[in-house]
Amino acid sequence: MIRIGAVSYLNTKPLIYGLRQRLGNDGQLSLNLPSRLAADLSDDRLDVALIPSVEYFRGDGYEIISDAAIACRGPVWSVRLLSRVPAHRIKRLALDEGSRTSAVLVRILLAEMYGLTPETVPLSIERDPESIDADGILLIGDRAMHPARGVYEEIWDLGDRWCRWTELPFVFAMWVARKEWLEREGIDRGQLASILEASRDAGLEAIEEIARQEAGTHGLTKEDLHRYFAENLHFRLGPGERNGLAAFRERAAAIGLLSSNSSTFQ
Repeated sequence: MIRIGAVSYLNTKPLIYGLRQRLGNDGQLSLNLPSRLAADLSDDRLDVALIPSVEYFRGDGYEIISDAAIACRGPVWSVRLLSRVPAHRIKRLALDEGSRTSAVLVRILLAEMYGLTPETVPLSIERDPESIDADGILLIGDRAMHPARGVYEEIWDLGDRWCRWTELPFVFAMWVARKEWLEREGIDRGQLASILEASRDAGLEAIEEIARQEAGTHGLTKEDLHRYFAENLHFRLGPGERNGLAAFRERAAAIGLLSSNSSTFQ
């Protein structure tokens, strides 16, 4: 029984479309928060997981098992920096606790573009972003996709900023397995990859239906979500995405954000 974990976010829907049925009696799929998936993979409670790219970098003995991924090649819409001051004057930065990868991404951009290392504070999922004392606020997911309340000097789409700054795609998450498990169990990597990629391909063919099912729950129109899946997100880990992943790793390491004991907030 292969234990597979995926992120419980909207952007994962096309990747896991019909995955439970494809696994049948040979595997089970569970959904959780990105940080919990990474911990479960590390602690041998999962065999394969869709984990944030930063957690892949921080892990030990991991292998990317499929070319199915969550990436962007331009504006991503669901990851934004809202700044109450001009971005080059940000001194205190609130980071949405939902994503460690986006938290590293925004700090890389501020460091490289403006030489900034702002103080960072957590923004819990339950807290109203307007109530936090910070110059800049990183939001992801549903909160980033809805029109911003309040007055802001600048609003960045972080996917767009990264792609323009580096001229490379950005990879948010990918399917990862522990090499030790793959070898110990004699897993057919090609067969496993085929299952994950078949679900991704079927999901992309069904994005109109997925958009119809999910739109009302997230307070968006079917057309909004169709564009999000079809235009903002990219679900294939190609050569450009792998180059973007390598560039992200190098830049994160350069500012000391890759050690397993490094804190997101400092």
